[in-house]
Amino acid sequence: QLQFVESGGGSAPSGGSLRLSCVASGFALDGYSIGWFRQVPGNNKEGVACISSSDDTSAYADSVKGRFTISRDYPQASVFLQMDNLKSEDTATYYCGASVSQCPQNWTRLIHGFWGQETQVTVSS
Repeated sequence: QLQFVESGGGSAPSGGSLRLSCVASGFALDGYSIGWFRQVPGNNKEGVACISSSDDTSAYADSVKGRFTISRDYPQASVFLQMDNLKSEDTATYYCGASVSQCPQNWTRLIHGFWGQETQVTVSS
């Protein structure tokens, strides 16, 4: 079964840090541009960051630029999201997925069904 498995969510104080992991299970991440997304109940999905498979080009939402860093480890089939200087507005459920296009072009469109379960991030002010 092909799937993504996210981990690393939890609680952190405002100004704190968390590191999310997205591990591919059953397939290699090579060739896939991966994005991290978040959602708050009642709001639309928001693209947070992406990283290409061609040259590791990355892109970020304005709301997280300078605070979040996306990276990938090909041997471990993993993509990471380092979140620093967290703010209360970062509270959301986060998930990763494979994009239909290479970051940063149209990267928020996901390959149908090619995303993982969510992990909760809660930032206390």
